[in-house]
Amino acid sequence: MEYHRLIACHECDLLFRKPPTVRGRRATCSRCGASLTALPGAGLSLDWICAVTLAALITYCIAQSFPLIGLRANGMTSEATLFGAVHSLWLGNMRVVATVVFCFSILFPLVELLALLCVLVPLRMGKLPPRFNGMLRVVRLVRPWGMVEVFMLGVLVTIVKMVSIAEVVPGPGLFALAALTVMLAIVASFDPGGLWVVHDEIASASIAGVRWSRIRAGRGRFTRPLRARKAGSSPAITAQRAGLVGCHACGLVQTRRKRTTHQRCAQCRHMLHERRPDSLSRTLSLLVAAALAYIPANLLPIMHASSLGRSEDDTILGGVAYFWTSGDWPLAVVVFVASVLVPMLKLVVLTFLTIAARRRSWWRARERASLYRMVERIGRWSMLDVFVVALTVTLVHFGAFAVITAGPGALFFAAVVILTMLASHQFDPRLIWDSVDAAHVPAKR
Repeated sequence: MEYHRLIACHECDLLFRKPPTVRGRRATCSRCGASLTALPGAGLSLDWICAVTLAALITYCIAQSFPLIGLRANGMTSEATLFGAVHSLWLGNMRVVATVVFCFSILFPLVELLALLCVLVPLRMGKLPPRFNGMLRVVRLVRPWGMVEVFMLGVLVTIVKMVSIAEVVPGPGLFALAALTVMLAIVASFDPGGLWVVHDEIASASIAGVRWSRIRAGRGRFTRPLRARKAGSSPAITAQRAGLVGCHACGLVQTRRKRTTHQRCAQCRHMLHERRPDSLSRTLSLLVAAALAYIPANLLPIMHASSLGRSEDDTILGGVAYFWTSGDWPLAVVVFVASVLVPMLKLVVLTFLTIAARRRSWWRARERASLYRMVERIGRWSMLDVFVVALTVTLVHFGAFAVITAGPGALFFAAVVILTMLASHQFDPRLIWDSVDAAHVPAKR
């Protein structure tokens, strides 16, 4: 059998026959419901994604160059920019938090856009990009950590919070950041693994001496989801059972070499493994560390406010109570869900998934897989309070009249978010289905 015509689901390891093209539609696994990646013709066309990425880079520069919001109080003014928020945290001896805000809101989105353009522009011109594999690796590495949309929500929360103490003036950077949020959402929906198909087409056309533009597929559009059909009858034919392994980076299915300790993909050189090594142990260790950091994150002050000689500490729950008592109950609900409920639920859900996988439970595997995907997607929104602190520290800096500085709770809260995100990345969802597959295998006599 030609393995390049197969594709393995990254979340349940089920094998499928790869269609010639999906024409802009989204293919989902019929067993676990996960999206199948690295399919030819999936998502937006090359022209569209290249244009959106270039527009996002231009908008990014505008958002960085102009103030997001400004404050006017008692004849004094202050403005907040992305770099200004990082600089204020750095000067306030919160350098770890400043580094986190810089990486998540400034560095990682920029790196993703530049790496994508380094690949998309040459491919659009019908040429093979230099360092094609390396650029795609960079995109896959930084994409989960870019949080511009969370930062945008943090700006809105800060605006509502500052209205009661001063006049808030929206800046040009705020509108640019809103447009950038929409563009990055479109870019994030694009699967870079599908570019390997275009890369191979251009390489084949170059060898044959044919212009790639003549053989290029038509433009794809978003339509209803494409439901892929199973590659075999029950029991399910998985890559592990067939002696194969699928690459998570480019989607290539290849033979698993048992005697090779560190096997790499024949196409992109990405590390291959049937199951992520020590997945459950690493996930559980990160969860324990996050649970320990969660306690001081809620008890210690996240901000220190000084006004006319009086000082006041503000915790996460104190901020929720402030919004609730002041009448901004929708904002109080948003902050409570993002900063209190989501981290706690993520700890509970990941612990449940880890214990169930360790006990090899086959109970409601599809529901557990859906729960894992939900937790993985919402985990980043817990960084909301850290971004609000960064913006508030930058804005409220009026000398002896009023000064707000970051507290130690911000450091512990950032640690909780990072540790829980790392835990979800270390958990291998294929372990959920291993016990289901084993239940269909008859016992040997």
